[in-house]
Amino acid sequence: MSNQNGTISKRAREDRFQAHDYYQIDDLLSEDHLLARDAVRTWVKQEVSPIIEEYSEKGECPTHLFKGLAEIGAFGPSIPSEYGGGGMDEMAYGIIMQELERGDSGIRSMASVQGSLVMYPIYRFGSEEQKRKYLPKLGNGEFIGCFGLTEPDHGSNPNGMVTNIKEDGDSYILNGAKMWITNSPLADVAVVWAKDESGIIRGVIVEKGMKGFSAPEIHGKWSLRASITGELVFEDVRVPKSNLLPNVQGLKGPLSCLSKARYGISWGAIGAAMDCYDSALRYAKERSQFGKPIAQFQLTQKKLAEMITEITKAQLLAWRLGTLADAGKVTPAQISMAKRNNVNMALEVAREARQIHGGMGITNEYPIMRHMMNLETVLTYEGTHDIHLLITGQDITGLNAFQ
Repeated sequence: MSNQNGTISKRAREDRFQAHDYYQIDDLLSEDHLLARDAVRTWVKQEVSPIIEEYSEKGECPTHLFKGLAEIGAFGPSIPSEYGGGGMDEMAYGIIMQELERGDSGIRSMASVQGSLVMYPIYRFGSEEQKRKYLPKLGNGEFIGCFGLTEPDHGSNPNGMVTNIKEDGDSYILNGAKMWITNSPLADVAVVWAKDESGIIRGVIVEKGMKGFSAPEIHGKWSLRASITGELVFEDVRVPKSNLLPNVQGLKGPLSCLSKARYGISWGAIGAAMDCYDSALRYAKERSQFGKPIAQFQLTQKKLAEMITEITKAQLLAWRLGTLADAGKVTPAQISMAKRNNVNMALEVAREARQIHGGMGITNEYPIMRHMMNLETVLTYEGTHDIHLLITGQDITGLNAFQ
């Protein structure tokens, strides 16, 4: 029940992780999927929820959670277990991302970067020696990784990158800079994309401590405040040739990694929306005005009904995407559609939930404003809202609007 100042009881806040599965989508999931979901949901409730508002308010990353993320299998869930991953399917990977983002987008970003943008390219494009050297330590959280693609002057146009490598004996000399890099100030390993002397994009593994390599933190963020973000700066960094990813050339490399991460985001955003909806529904039932709960008013019911409708549509979209991914049939354009739709949906749900909470919606008594601020970033990273629209447009027309 509400107390005198309008806040909801502690019990109600703790119960906000109750699922709202309007179309019984759980029936479409395997027992392993449900076990993975429940394990991550329990961990988030116990380890993330009690601290996340404080860390977000302070603008600090709860780095102690990295080990816990590894223990629950959140780092590389679909990487084979022999290389330190979870050995699960793509559906399980998506479900895990959903539950992490139900806690906070920044926590999901930590795991998404580690698994999809660092472990995945090493597994798919790396040598056997690279896989054995890096993946187990990334999977168990001993190493933290980051992904260097976006540059200060090249975001939506990665092909315009100026970061470059030049051969020098048994090494490459790496120069350039990357911007808006999740985990970079903490990272032990960076998968960096750079142009070689022929102008071909190649991937290299850069390790902390290499001379000329620095990763300053970016401050002043109003979004993803519990996630640490920074730059990658390379000044004549000598990288052994053995650190070159040997099995990929061109934009195919980084774009395939982004597809993997965007798939996870399309699930993760649903988690943020669910948390906002759960909170709004409970608040509406317990907050009274004019002698009755505000959930009894038509306009409040309209908001809640539209919220659960959009969440349900996004759940079905993500589930079908998961079945396509597990069958090896999913396309980057299909992933773009789901990422764009589901993140935009989650942001709209957060905004509606904020209205239902009234003034309390802007306080850290509730998760709404934190999710809303986080989702403003999720809307534009790893492909902006508009870029994903153009990817769909190109796919259905066959005409390239990027040129």
